[in-house]
Amino acid sequence: MGDAEMAEFGAAAPFLRKSDKERLEDQTRPFDMKKDVFVPDDKMEYIKAKVISREGDKVTAETETKKTVTVKESQVLQQNPPKFDKIEDMAMLTFLNEPAVLYNLKDRYAAWMIYTYSGLFCVTVNPYKLLPVYKPEVVAAYRGKKRSEAPPHIFSISD
Repeated sequence: MGDAEMAEFGAAAPFLRKSDKERLEDQTRPFDMKKDVFVPDDKMEYIKAKVISREGDKVTAETETKKTVTVKESQVLQQNPPKFDKIEDMAMLTFLNEPAVLYNLKDRYAAWMIYTYSGLFCVTVNPYKLLPVYKPEVVAAYRGKKRSEAPPHIFSISD
């Protein structure tokens, strides 16, 4: 479902799915499967990092905050390729690990996309703000659609 089809959701469209342009920009972000990882962090639990070196069971990486850390190989977790950024169903992630799930929810929340699937479940992160995702045109847009035919929303699993 591209930008044209999303028009039926009205003002709620940007709160339900990224635009085609945003998806394309995310997919072209530089990424190296062997170097882009998550490492433990005292403040954020996990943080994105790039591997600098590997020696034995130790990995040295530079975090996105430009801090150099050395951790055990077993503490390093894979990042997903950029095409999975803000993915609507986390069951589709290549690497389904704790930081991948947390970052996906955080990134979607930062874009005000509060609904995300995790397999059969619909996960909601409360925005503590009224979003235009419950208007009559949104109800009508979801009516009669299968879950796979529309962006994540409580309406898609309640029909």
